[in-house]
Amino acid sequence: MASLPASVNGGKQEREIQKNYWMEHSADLTVEAMMLDSKASDLDKEERPEVLSLLPPYEGKSVLELGAGIGRFTGELAQKAGQVIALDFIESVVKKNESINGHYKNVKFMCADVTSPDLQISEGSVDLIFSNWLLMYLSDKEVENLAERMVKWLKVGGHIFFRESCFHQSGDSKRKYNPTHYREPRFYTKVFKECHASDGSGNSFELSLVGCKCIGAYVRNKKNQNQICWTWQKVSSQDDRGFQQFLDNVQYKSSGILRYERVFGQGFVSTGGIETTKEFVSKLELKPGQKVLDVGCGIGGGDFYMAENFDVEVVGIDLSINMISFALEQAIGLKCSVEFEVADCTKKTYPDNTFDVIYSRDTILHIQDKPALFRSFYKWLKPGGKVLISDYCKRAGTPSPEFAAYIKQRGYDLHDTKEYGQMLKDAGFDVIIAEDRTDQFLKVLQLELNAVEKERKSFISDFSEEDYNEIVDGWKAKLIRSSAGEQTWGLFIAKKN
Repeated sequence: MASLPASVNGGKQEREIQKNYWMEHSADLTVEAMMLDSKASDLDKEERPEVLSLLPPYEGKSVLELGAGIGRFTGELAQKAGQVIALDFIESVVKKNESINGHYKNVKFMCADVTSPDLQISEGSVDLIFSNWLLMYLSDKEVENLAERMVKWLKVGGHIFFRESCFHQSGDSKRKYNPTHYREPRFYTKVFKECHASDGSGNSFELSLVGCKCIGAYVRNKKNQNQICWTWQKVSSQDDRGFQQFLDNVQYKSSGILRYERVFGQGFVSTGGIETTKEFVSKLELKPGQKVLDVGCGIGGGDFYMAENFDVEVVGIDLSINMISFALEQAIGLKCSVEFEVADCTKKTYPDNTFDVIYSRDTILHIQDKPALFRSFYKWLKPGGKVLISDYCKRAGTPSPEFAAYIKQRGYDLHDTKEYGQMLKDAGFDVIIAEDRTDQFLKVLQLELNAVEKERKSFISDFSEEDYNEIVDGWKAKLIRSSAGEQTWGLFIAKKN
């Protein structure tokens, strides 16, 4: 009899280890055992509604729940869904789920292993695939294979939602051994981003990232950013995914972010790094316990600074997946109240009166409809709340053909400082500061350029000569445009009365 390939044997071994692990930890079939945490009941009260609130609409739709456990989410899903298939690979766990949620007639309980080729789900039959802590119990290859199958099971326009523990353990339960794979979030992002499927007619499909964020309950209760969830949608490969792809594939490629960080300082990708951050944040008079929204948070340096020094809770959002991946990595071990999310600020919504401060550094230049965004800011702020924005601006009047070409090539929407201040006023704000800070911008640019030129050898050694030339040429061009008064830099602080 021919021996099995090593990969098959390795896969079987992995499944045995995981099965034994879960048979041991699900012996008493409690929420504590499932969440592997002594504070599970309290966490569950806050965390479960949060997870459910992140799901795309699934009323009346078909839901496939993978790794359903004892049904912490099954009953909740069943209340809205048309049909739920709740699947787990430990028989006693499936039976416990059925005993708790069997009264929902729209739930089918299945004992099956998600990695098994015998698991048959019809192609294009599911609207939402939901999994909570599953992929971290699979090998890398098993994750890749399952992701490919999930895309096939989904209807076009359907969604995948999954949540995993990344980087390190969260729960405090004692374990003899721990076979969990605490991966970097970028592993999951890459695997699902690269998934493709095609139908019998030759149409090609892939997954588009709808959202990726920390679970806030873990940030608030454990100062822990490692609980991360993703939402993906199955789309035609022909669909235009626009600006986010431009950011991640052109302007903010991973290498480009590291290059910017080298110029601006650790954790920063905006003008002046920690120095301008300290100056501007001091104008906000932050108080412990306040809530701050950072729009275009980059790799999180400003957020960590505010949370650690002023004991505020910060939510950082950015459209660039790469930026948020770096921010999450920078958060490891910091133990501060900062949560991150991949989100488009023009589409994101928050309840009225949520934040004490909205902070944004050199980001809103990308937004075409600033008045609409400022109206949203006004609603999201509590009465007395402040907004602080630094941004690229331009001088009043018609720009030179060269500067106009630069603005167009970058896709920027620039205004002079007076117009900018007026837009904030029109949104309802009392504008406290609308200042042209170009002189400061010029000084900072020159300091940054001098530092890069001084470190030329090590910069080229860490990156490349092309990277070095791009930074130096870019900074020199900014100096020329700003010295001529074409490109300006504005600082705006406004208050909601």
